[in-house]
Amino acid sequence: MPLVIQKFGGTSVADPDRIREVADHVARTVRRGNQVVVVVSAMGKETDELIRLATEVSDVRPGREMDMLITAGERKAMALLCMALHSVGVPADSFTGSQAGFITDTNHTNAKIVELRPDRLRKAIEAGRVPVIGGAQGVSTDHDVTFLGRGGSDTTAVAVCHALEGEFCELYTDVPGVFTADPRLVPKARRMAKVSFEELLEMTATGCPKPAMRSVEYARRWGVKLHVRSAFTWEPGTWVVEEDPTMEQAIVSAVTHDTSEAKVTVSGVPDRPGIAARLFRELADVDVNVDMIVQNVSDRGVTDISFTVPRNDLPLATQVCQRLAADIGATGVSSDSAIARVSIIGAGMKSNPGVAAKMFEVLAGEGINIEMISTSAIRISCVVREDEVERAVQSLHTAFELDAVA
Repeated sequence: MPLVIQKFGGTSVADPDRIREVADHVARTVRRGNQVVVVVSAMGKETDELIRLATEVSDVRPGREMDMLITAGERKAMALLCMALHSVGVPADSFTGSQAGFITDTNHTNAKIVELRPDRLRKAIEAGRVPVIGGAQGVSTDHDVTFLGRGGSDTTAVAVCHALEGEFCELYTDVPGVFTADPRLVPKARRMAKVSFEELLEMTATGCPKPAMRSVEYARRWGVKLHVRSAFTWEPGTWVVEEDPTMEQAIVSAVTHDTSEAKVTVSGVPDRPGIAARLFRELADVDVNVDMIVQNVSDRGVTDISFTVPRNDLPLATQVCQRLAADIGATGVSSDSAIARVSIIGAGMKSNPGVAAKMFEVLAGEGINIEMISTSAIRISCVVREDEVERAVQSLHTAFELDAVA
């Protein structure tokens, strides 16, 4: 019998009614002749609530205890879903991450999977039972409970599908698939019937919130078929597939945006070897993730370096740069949190010249100034003012003929 992995996000199991709906869907999948493994996230906003409780209890929140606390949400959801499955005649067993065989590194709050030993899952499947796994968790090589971070349930599901050689992995969420743009900004955005791993990786890296980028990376590495679909309509969603070199690709497949970043500029930096290396090493050592980087042409031996960081990391990034400025001979440090990034993604860019020119012309026609630019083989990203990003996304979506036909 084919083995299907089904992952249900927090909104999919937000309350008892939703849990019963999910149980009915899993039961239907089993009765169609499939073996099923389920991965479940915490109910609704429970993870946020647990984090809020922690902040109210103490200013000191050790990573080990935070992981123990946060993963309780998934354990609650998996037990309730098992009960709902039993009530519809489907024998099911719940498994924590450690019981399912997830071995992780020792990095609390954002652990990485180092090994998966799914022996107990196989035995349950062979006994005709449905394993229900608490997502985003495991046990470290030091034998502590660990949390895989936000979106970790997607990664859990993909890893299980690979380890058990499943047919495909279904990621159920509150939207019916992957769209050509955020439907909240672009009402004419279309659901994509399929998207390549390469394109989806660029989309998740530039603002597309679902699925989690780590899960897409894992799926691409191990050749796991993904199906992103809705747990509310149950309609077919978006298949994530290997790029087919024999087919002609759309020039641009999607427009994404990200308002979660900020810009830091270090002015008057001496233009000599090793300065940039020292600056970005200092940022890396305090776990500040730098994204776009622009260095101006040297003028009289000095230059300006601008880069973007997650907005939450802006105070720390600014502090590091200010501390370093005097040592490297820079004249000043400034920051700007009122920026946004807009990106166009498409595998067809590789064989179609003039895409960048068209993007810049469209933004210029809207009176939108471009502050920074970065590119890859299938992506062009521009930093613009935050209050102009909605207009930028809408105009690019129309210009590249992505609007749904009425």
